[in-house]
Amino acid sequence: MILDKNNIFFFSFSKYISFILLITAVISCSKNPVREKNIINPPPGNTTYENGIFVVNEGNFNWGNASITFINPKDTTVEQNVFETHNDRSLGDVAESMQSFNGKGFIIVNNSNRIEVVSLKDFTSVKSIKGFNSPRFMVIIDSTKAYVTNMQNTITVLDLSTLSIKKSISTIGWTESLIQYNNYLFVSSIGPENVASSKRNPRILVIDIKSDQVVDSIKTGKEPIGMVMDKKEKIWVLCTGGYDHFELPTLVRIDPSLRVVDKTFSFPNLNATPSRLCINAQRDTLYFLNNGVYQMPVSSTTLPSSPFIPANDHLFYGLGIQPTNGNIFVSDAKDYVQNGVVYQYNQVTGSLITTFPAGRIPGSFCFTSQSKKK
Repeated sequence: MILDKNNIFFFSFSKYISFILLITAVISCSKNPVREKNIINPPPGNTTYENGIFVVNEGNFNWGNASITFINPKDTTVEQNVFETHNDRSLGDVAESMQSFNGKGFIIVNNSNRIEVVSLKDFTSVKSIKGFNSPRFMVIIDSTKAYVTNMQNTITVLDLSTLSIKKSISTIGWTESLIQYNNYLFVSSIGPENVASSKRNPRILVIDIKSDQVVDSIKTGKEPIGMVMDKKEKIWVLCTGGYDHFELPTLVRIDPSLRVVDKTFSFPNLNATPSRLCINAQRDTLYFLNNGVYQMPVSSTTLPSSPFIPANDHLFYGLGIQPTNGNIFVSDAKDYVQNGVVYQYNQVTGSLITTFPAGRIPGSFCFTSQSKKK
């Protein structure tokens, strides 16, 4: 299947799919591709990273060129390759996501099977936590405990006091997003990675945080990839319908107290490619990508029919909502070979505010805890 800018699905979900896309892009763009080396620029004097916006650049599968871009909100200056600059080594292969907590940054590096922990004061390495199975996303419970999803049959439990793996919870295949509700953790379970969607049994797993046991599950549409919680503590789950377009994509709402799906929105056709579900700080408006940025109040009775921000000629790939002001950050992966860019849009008008340079395949955003404060 040949994919173009107007017909894409959620590429970052499988490192194998990303690799196929990379090869396609390289062949179409150049007979003799050159692996550009990351350019390392000295950081500005007295720079700290405790208040800012991080762009997590995946890099190309098996090239080891993942990187972090830092955007300083005070003066909108941009620093590339922050990790490599301050640690004199590569971040690794396929950076997936990042979390900040208690003055530390946790960078999940999927194909390198590790989490790089850095100090947000100067971005120097605190520890490399190894032993994951293609890690994806992380939720921090408190100062001592966190959970990490993996593509290969486990959810990892971290001891944050020692920055080490405490245990693993067995699952059937690939797990993705996580949300805490009271003393339970809701985790999207896609199913085995390398099988057709028809053979997958997608669920939202319910885990007791005290016992680390799976105590329940909720059936969803195929490939539940993103989850957010709204102001009424309802959980929204975006389901792609499957990488092979097995069924219509859906956006479902779960009542976590009853553990049931209480609302389902179906996208109009099999070719819809929704991804990157987000919610604003007030938790009353949903955002997602579908060849453009769509905006949807949680009180809506229908899916939005047109994008709030059209993609036009851009390849929108990552999405994040700035907590302090609601501005919309969208990444453009270009052709997956050259460096991407990030666009910042006004949350009210949808107009472009500014553009920032990024690294190779910018996929996600991290807003530090300090930058979240109003």
